[in-house]
Amino acid sequence: MARPDHRAQAGAARAAEIRIPERATLSDQVLSGRSILIAEDDYFWADELRRGVQGAGAIVLGPVATVGAALTLVESAAVLDSAILNINLRGEHAYAVADRLIERAVPVLIVTGYDEAALPVRYAGVRRLEKPVGIEAVLRAMRSLLPPS
Repeated sequence: MARPDHRAQAGAARAAEIRIPERATLSDQVLSGRSILIAEDDYFWADELRRGVQGAGAIVLGPVATVGAALTLVESAAVLDSAILNINLRGEHAYAVADRLIERAVPVLIVTGYDEAALPVRYAGVRRLEKPVGIEAVLRAMRSLLPPS
């Protein structure tokens, strides 16, 4: 009798927790084909964001983990429909990234461990989710930022 593979079971349990859609639903049509920048320095959360956003049919730029890499993508992207931005990337505030995205009229979702009071007042109108947060909440917020395509 074969012994159970606990690593495979743990991986399957983790995948079940994430609940990334296998195919786009009607609500995912808002994200389908959109170019979305992901700037997040936590490798596992960045990967979960990437898989969730791709699962919704979007094109992921990144993920990137530094302010410099994020600014490079913002400046070089031919099309940039929206961004998911952690405001602290490897100990550096990503305000320059947020400011440049706002200047370009790119909708930004700030996903951060900081509470609202810790962010500069100029971001009061920017949609923000406080960590810990699930991928479904991020996808819902992203859909609310973008007009139907």
